[in-house]
Amino acid sequence: MRMMPNKTLNIPNVVLRRYRDEDYPEVLSLWEEAGLPCKPKGRDSRANLERQSLQAQVIFLVAEMNGRLIGTVLATHDSRKGWINRLAVAGDHRGQGLARRLVEEAELSLGRRGIEIFACLIEQDNSVSLKVFERLGYRRHPEIVYFTKRKSEET
Repeated sequence: MRMMPNKTLNIPNVVLRRYRDEDYPEVLSLWEEAGLPCKPKGRDSRANLERQSLQAQVIFLVAEMNGRLIGTVLATHDSRKGWINRLAVAGDHRGQGLARRLVEEAELSLGRRGIEIFACLIEQDNSVSLKVFERLGYRRHPEIVYFTKRKSEET
């Protein structure tokens, strides 16, 4: 674990660290509070998150303050493009630079792996995330249409 510098963060005593299996209940609660789609019986099951967090191309970070999880970011890459996913900050800690710090740390970690392109997918009605990523220099690409194929509604 390491303490985050407070240069751009207005929350003291925040530790940024890798996800651990015992974080699971708090992570799900935080995602639900943040309004992120959550499928605990499928893709977001404890077993799936544990398996995913151990993969080499995954960077799953949590922000902790005084033993409480207050933020998450899950970044992955396909060896050419990095994807920023599952950015969430507890409601009582928003607007203090934590989302920026989580994304910056994910970008740095991806960059150390040779990734120079970063992307994210955001639901159209998630205005908070849209604003955060726009402020961080991400550009919206309205010409891209997202398709998906799923084995079940839980994946």
